[in-house]
Amino acid sequence: MTTAPSFTEVTAGLKFPEGPIAMKDGSVVLVEMFGPRITRVWPDGRKETVAEIAGGPNGAAIGPDGALYLCNNGGCFTEVDFGGLCFPGPFDPKKYIGGRIQRVDLATGAVTDLYTSCGGRALRAPNDLVFDGLGGFYFTDHGIRDNEARTADLTALYYAQADGSSIKEVAFPVEGPNGIGLSPDGKTLYYAETHTGRVFKRAIVAPGELAPTAPGDTSSLLCGLPGLQLLDSLGVDGAGNVCVATLVNGGVTVIAPNGDVLQHIPTGDLLTTNICFAADGSSTAWITLSGTGRLVKMDWSYPGLRLAHSA
Repeated sequence: MTTAPSFTEVTAGLKFPEGPIAMKDGSVVLVEMFGPRITRVWPDGRKETVAEIAGGPNGAAIGPDGALYLCNNGGCFTEVDFGGLCFPGPFDPKKYIGGRIQRVDLATGAVTDLYTSCGGRALRAPNDLVFDGLGGFYFTDHGIRDNEARTADLTALYYAQADGSSIKEVAFPVEGPNGIGLSPDGKTLYYAETHTGRVFKRAIVAPGELAPTAPGDTSSLLCGLPGLQLLDSLGVDGAGNVCVATLVNGGVTVIAPNGDVLQHIPTGDLLTTNICFAADGSSTAWITLSGTGRLVKMDWSYPGLRLAHSA
C-alpha cells in the first residue's frame, strides 16, 4: 500500500544529509556527507556546524557516554550534480582516506578515530551503526565499487565496543550492507543490502554473536523488494517494523516483523536515505532527503522507539 505523506520541511540546503539523530533538546544532529561535516538542525531550521569531518561521514548514533559515534566511509563517493539532484558519484582513490569508526565530542567537536581495521583487515566504507544496551554497537561496512578497476568489495557486519577496546567481525560475506537496526527487544539484528534490495534478519544469541545460518537458509531473509528498488539506511519503530529508506522508488518502505510490506511512504526524492524517531519514543519521524538536501518530519502511524542511548 502506498500512502500519501504529510511532511513538514525542517530545513533545506544540506549537502547530502544522512544519519539523523533526534536529540532531547528538540534539535536533530545529522551528517552532511558532502559537507563534509556534522550539523545540528534546530526546530526553526537554523543550522550550526558541530564538527568538520575529513572523508565521508555516514551513519551516526549516540553512545553510552553521550558522544556521537560515526561511520566514516573515507570519502569513497564523489559528489555529482544530475539534473539539480545531488548523487553519490564514482570512487576516486585520490580523495579516499580509508574507512573508520570515529567518536565525536558534541560539546567541543573533537574527533577521535576508534577503529580503522579489524583483524588486520582495513575497514573499507563503514556506513551505519546501532547501539545495544550493553555499550557495544553493530555496524555495516558498505564497501567500495571501483568502476575503473571493475571491482567491488564483499564486506561484513561488525560488533565493537564504544571505548575502543575491541572489534570483531560477526557476519561475512554480505553484499553492499547499508542500514542496520535492532528489534525492540534487542534479540534480532536487521540489515539492508543496497543493491540486492533485500532486508535480512539475524538472531542475536549473545552480545556481538549471531546465530549461524547455513548456505541457502531462507529464514534469514526478512523481505526482498521487487523491481529496481535500492535500499539505504533503516530505523525500527516501536511496533517492531523495519522502516527502510528506499532509493529510486524514493520513500520509506515499512516492513512488519513477519516480512509483510505494510506500506510505502513516497517522499518525492529518489535519494531518500534515512529515518529516525523522537528521542522520547514518541511517534514523530525525521527523514533525510539527500537528493534535494532536505530534512523533513512527519507524524508516524506507528509507535516510536526510544534508542538505547540519547543525548
